[in-house]
Amino acid sequence: MIEVENLCKIYGSTPALQDVSFSVEAGEILGFLGPNGAGKTTTLRILSGYLPATSGTAKIAGYDVHEQSIAVRQRIGYLPENPPLYPEMSVESFLYFVARIKRVVAGDRRPNVEAALKKCGLWERRKSLIRKLSKGYRQRVGIAQALVHDPPVIVLDEPTVGLDPRQIIEVRNLIKSLAGDHTIVLSTHILPEVSMTCNRVTIINRGQVVATGTPETLMEELTAGSGYELELDSTIDPEKLTRLEQISGVRSLQYLPESLEDRRQIQIFCEPNSEPGPEIVAACVSCGFNLYEMRRTRASLEDVFLELTTQQVTPTAEDMIEVEETQPEVPEPLDEKLDPVDNNQQDIDEPD
Repeated sequence: MIEVENLCKIYGSTPALQDVSFSVEAGEILGFLGPNGAGKTTTLRILSGYLPATSGTAKIAGYDVHEQSIAVRQRIGYLPENPPLYPEMSVESFLYFVARIKRVVAGDRRPNVEAALKKCGLWERRKSLIRKLSKGYRQRVGIAQALVHDPPVIVLDEPTVGLDPRQIIEVRNLIKSLAGDHTIVLSTHILPEVSMTCNRVTIINRGQVVATGTPETLMEELTAGSGYELELDSTIDPEKLTRLEQISGVRSLQYLPESLEDRRQIQIFCEPNSEPGPEIVAACVSCGFNLYEMRRTRASLEDVFLELTTQQVTPTAEDMIEVEETQPEVPEPLDEKLDPVDNNQQDIDEPD
C-alpha cells in the first residue's frame, strides 16, 4: 500500500533525509519513530504531497506522490501535529467543508460525514463549536477530517500530543479500530503506545532508517537488556560467579549498584532467543549460593529507541530550519479555481 525507496530531502547543502526506504502493507499500522529533528515530519509531509522530495520515490496505493499528486491526495488522509481546524465552525459544518474541498461527490457527503462522526465518537458533539471542545475532542475532529473522504491510507503525526492519559487511551483505541479498513502510519514519541498499537515499527535517526521490524523482534534482537536479575548472599565467592558466564545462552553479567548491605544483586544478559533460567538456578545450587530472588528482565521498545538514537548530537537540517513539529498548521482559504463547486448544491450539503 505504501512504498518508499531511497527518499532524500536536502535543504541547501544540509540533508534532512538520506536514502529512506520502508514499506507498509494494506491494513497495517506502522509506528514511525525518531527523536526531534530526525526527519519524521519531513517524511510524512512528502508522503502527503505537502513537500517535494529532492530524490527517491514514494508511492501510495500504486500512485507516485510526485508524478500523480492529485490521485495520491484523494487516497490519503493526513493529520498534522496541530490539526488545521476552524474554531468558529461547528464540528459537522467543518467536516462538510472538508468533504467539499476534498471533492467528495455531493451525494456521498452526508453518509461520509456521518460515518466519520460516529467512528471518531463525535456524534453527540456534532453541533458544538470547535473552539468549545477539549483538546481530546479537537484531536478527534482532526482524525475525522482525515477520514471524511474514506481514504485507504491515513497518516497521523503525533495524534496524542498534549492529551491526558484517559484521552490517550481513547485515541489509541480509535486508531486500533481503524486498522484493517485503512493502512495507518503513526508518528509518535509515546513508545508504550507503539507497542500496544502498531504491527511494525520503523525507527529513523539523523535522516536515516536505522531499524525496521515488529516491536517484539526489535526488542529481542537489537538490545542486550534481556536476561535475569539475581539476588544472592553478599558472601559469595566472586570466582564462582564465572561459572554462570559459562552457561550456554549467557552473554555476560554485571553487579548492580543498588545491592543491599547483606545481599548482592547481579544482572545476567542473555543471547537472543535463549532461556537459560533453569541452568542458572542449577549452577547457583551447585555453587552453594543462597538465591533469594530471581526475576526475568526483558528489553523494552524504549531501550531499542535509546540504543539506536543516542549516538550523535550534531544538529540536523530540521533542527536548523525549524521544519520539525514546532510550527502549527494554519488552514488556507479555499481556492475555488482548484475546487469548483456547484453553489446550487450547497444547501443540500448541510443537514437541517
